[in-house]
Amino acid sequence: MARSLTESGRVELRMRPEDKAMLSRAASLKRLDLTGYILRNLLPQAEADIAEAERLTLTERDSLLVLDLLENPPAAPDRLVRAAKAGFTLP
Repeated sequence: MARSLTESGRVELRMRPEDKAMLSRAASLKRLDLTGYILRNLLPQAEADIAEAERLTLTERDSLLVLDLLENPPAAPDRLVRAAKAGFTLP
């Protein structure tokens, strides 16, 4: 697990010696150093995890509701119409 992250981008890991030996062996078989091997395998997974967390999945019912609202938006509230006519701008 990550121990610390400094401004230099350095990350320290604690792991069992047998786990480090296995990772080092796999890295050498791929002609990579240990850092390169870990990054090569973890960065794509990190990107996939982020994409999955940021993706919004809607049910069919919700998808139809969104499409209906896009095609038939509700009328703007009077307060919003008055603010628009008055030239109100957000800070």
